[in-house]
Amino acid sequence: MGIVSNFAAGRIALKTFLTTTFALVAFALNSILCRLALRGDEADAAGFTAVRLGSGALALIAISYLVSRKNDVKKSGSWASALFLFAYAACFSFAYLGLTAGTGALILFGAVQLTMIAWAIRKGERPPPVEWLGLAIAVGGLVYLVFPGLTSPPAVSSALMAAAGVSWGIYTLRGRSGGDPLANTTGNFVRSLLFVVVLAAVYFPNLHLTSSGIVLAVLSGAAASGLGYTVWYMALKHHTSARAAILQLSVPVIAAALGVLLLGEMTTPRLYIAASMILGGIALTIAGRKR
Repeated sequence: MGIVSNFAAGRIALKTFLTTTFALVAFALNSILCRLALRGDEADAAGFTAVRLGSGALALIAISYLVSRKNDVKKSGSWASALFLFAYAACFSFAYLGLTAGTGALILFGAVQLTMIAWAIRKGERPPPVEWLGLAIAVGGLVYLVFPGLTSPPAVSSALMAAAGVSWGIYTLRGRSGGDPLANTTGNFVRSLLFVVVLAAVYFPNLHLTSSGIVLAVLSGAAASGLGYTVWYMALKHHTSARAAILQLSVPVIAAALGVLLLGEMTTPRLYIAASMILGGIALTIAGRKR
């Protein structure tokens, strides 16, 4: 009996490890795929965003049907959440016109976590001193990263990625209200297509998509986003909130490593120092909250 229970526990642990790893790598790949498309002039930012959200919506509809045999997305999600999802995706794409994969992921992740921490404080949480210290270090790291200098990233691109992070943070907070995560995510992706149509109409004269650009955007939308989010929700069942937040600290590191390996991007001492401050500060905040 003990052998059977140990075997079952081992299978669950292995499944959790594999799904968690897949999801975190998928999140990092969004940065790589976007950079590949934009840097190689395979797609423009608006076109990449449109294909990414469109393919993500189709993939999630298919996954939802396979999981629950239902395809009614009209009752799932909300227009407000869809707007924040679109804002995240659009700002994300336009920001990567001027950022490396690692720098973009670091600004994005830092903005997401700081948004969620700020929201908790606004709702009445009173963090202990260790959380305030972690928050101050993380904010200081973000300020140091984007502070004007020879190795600082472009200000406009940095601001756009920060806006993407704030949008994703709000989107995540809204998703905590309850309901089926997969169904709500599917509904939000589908609703976001209305905003995609508006974006495509505005940039229609300048839309540029090669076959390679479409493939990269589909991989980002259907695989890294749609499937990645679905697998992450599966993995979350086996993680506490604190552990899940800490695990996400690896995403900017993975993105930076993949950027060096696949894109030949260079890292700078400023990036290393800022990454240590941002990720270390957020980890300190999470640890203080857990305690």
